Amino acid sequence: MAGSAAPAISFLSPARLRQAASSDVLFAIAVMAMIALLVLPVPKFLLDLLLALSITLSASVLMTALFTKKPVEFSTFPAVLLIATIFRLGLNVASTRMILANGHEGPDAAGAVIAAFGGFVMQGNFVIGIIVFSILVIVNFVVITRGSGRIAEVAARFSLDAMPGKQMAIDADLSSGLINETEARARRKQLEDESNFYGAMDGASKYVRGDAIAGLLITLINIIGGVLIGVMQQGLTLAEAGESYTLLTVGDGLVSQIPALIISVAAGILVSKSGVDGSAEKALLAQFASNPRALAVVSGVLAVFAVLPGMPFVPFIALSALVGAVAARAIRDDAAKAAAAAKTSTAGARQKAEEDPASMLAMDDLKIELGYGLLPLIADGAGPRLTEQIKALRRSIAQDIGFVTPPVRILDNMQLGPNDYVIRLKEQEVGRGAVKPGFHLVMDPSGRRLDLIGEMTKEPAFGLDAMWVDETQRQTAALRGLTVVDAATVLTTHLTEIIRAEAPELLSYAETKKLLDALGERGRQLISDIIPSVVSVSTVQRVLQSLIAERISIRDLPAILEAIAEAAPGGASVSQIAEHVRARLARQICGAIKAPDGAAPIVTLSQDWERAFAENVIGQGAERQLAMAPSKIQDFVAAALRKLEDAAASGYAAALVTSAAARPFVRSVIERVRPQTMVLSQAEIHPHVRLRNLGSI
Repeated sequence: MAGSAAPAISFLSPARLRQAASSDVLFAIAVMAMIALLVLPVPKFLLDLLLALSITLSASVLMTALFTKKPVEFSTFPAVLLIATIFRLGLNVASTRMILANGHEGPDAAGAVIAAFGGFVMQGNFVIGIIVFSILVIVNFVVITRGSGRIAEVAARFSLDAMPGKQMAIDADLSSGLINETEARARRKQLEDESNFYGAMDGASKYVRGDAIAGLLITLINIIGGVLIGVMQQGLTLAEAGESYTLLTVGDGLVSQIPALIISVAAGILVSKSGVDGSAEKALLAQFASNPRALAVVSGVLAVFAVLPGMPFVPFIALSALVGAVAARAIRDDAAKAAAAAKTSTAGARQKAEEDPASMLAMDDLKIELGYGLLPLIADGAGPRLTEQIKALRRSIAQDIGFVTPPVRILDNMQLGPNDYVIRLKEQEVGRGAVKPGFHLVMDPSGRRLDLIGEMTKEPAFGLDAMWVDETQRQTAALRGLTVVDAATVLTTHLTEIIRAEAPELLSYAETKKLLDALGERGRQLISDIIPSVVSVSTVQRVLQSLIAERISIRDLPAILEAIAEAAPGGASVSQIAEHVRARLARQICGAIKAPDGAAPIVTLSQDWERAFAENVIGQGAERQLAMAPSKIQDFVAAALRKLEDAAASGYAAALVTSAAARPFVRSVIERVRPQTMVLSQAEIHPHVRLRNLGSI
């Protein structure tokens, strides 16, 4: 027996009891109890308690709707509406069962609450009760429910229709830098919640309408069924049965319809106050008081009604005095606000002359100015939007070079031509071009002449021959294997090349600090070991800038910091530290120049040119510089271009390999004529990388 009792004790342990009493379990039990009302009999005292609870619930919902600042804050209202409807219908069925079973016993047959409504509201006269009940049904069903349902339907439709435009506005603000990613995510979540709420309210309004219809039908069924039971089963006369069952039924209908009417009013208030911030009474008072002259006119009209013959004087004159007092108070408040605004305006005018220089001198890191003809690239939903492409561009560049470029601000400039645009870096023009919205730019990768119908032009990013064609020519160009891009992509490509070329300048001190802070726990110890005891943040910034300038990604920041920690203690210059970092990134650098066959194509520097560069370097340490004769440099450039172009003709983007000592100077010469060519030192060739030597210069 002891062994068999253990499971029972465990089952009734305090932990299990606390778990069973948790809120979600209690809520589920409550919902099941509401459904049980439809089939199980309920004693009188419990029915009275549940009817009082129904009135309490409806009053709570109404007060919450009144004091809610925004409709979305009461997002659970559709669920509450469904639960309240089920609860009232369950009570209707339970009270119906009690009325039909005990209606012959008198007014108290269905409990004290129904008896009170039958005696107080109807004054014991079922005719009055029927009239009052009918009026409540008409008000609820025809006026409130119908109106709130229509408002919910229209609000849901317009909310869903406006979603794309609101999302576009959020994306535009994000791309232009007006908001950050966190705020954009919060605004998108708010927009989604708003659409879901109005969509749910559209469906929930049908509950209220159906509840009103069900209440009316249940009342009719109760009266007919009660009279039949009273006459045929209980032996009452037709008059006695009609009076007794009708009195109880109408009392029950009033008990049900009043909470339903309150819920309907709450639903109407909630959906009709969209676009109004604050609780209902504050919004109403603020908007009525915003025009005190209208209230003054109302006060005068009420005073006229008070002195008309036959009109009661006291009510109208009292209301006239009340409205007049409110109007006078509002006029005084408006005068005080106007004086305060004038004072603030005067103070603001004085402050404007001494405005903060920081705000006056602030500039955007990246900015695009558009002619008025290019504005559809931002708002037009027919094709790729410029803001979306810039957002994708920033993400792509962050993956390639290792840091997030500053936001790109997009402005219109009426001084530009309709289809012109200007790209500015720190307010200075770094690129300019023209595109045609609605047209496509066609280019031939092989450089052949384009024989299409269109307008010849130059591709703004690379200066290639191109042609603007319409939609009819686009398909033809695509079938011929030509490159076809839309206007937004042309502008984005131009911006991409400018950002890649100017990326070192975009990596500011603040951006470097962000990169270091983003390492978190993983790199915190390393950073504390070298900054500021070994190197400063500015030194790290200059090393990273030198890597980016040669299109080397800085995503592997921990490895770069480790290399800086190795090279910096010896008093090395920034260029020497950068060369050491490059050697540590050998695998990454060689991986970036690999051809599709897995081999890294290279062109080497001959011993003669190695010697020539070594002999023409003057100075020591950080002061070292190349002093080669211009004619000699021209000979080297010509030889290098021939070899590199031969490699390109064979389908290889070859890198130029030199000694570690000569590499910075060879790079300084090559970058002026062929900036896309990688110049590597022998120390940057990873031992596990397979090389393809395409010749020597």
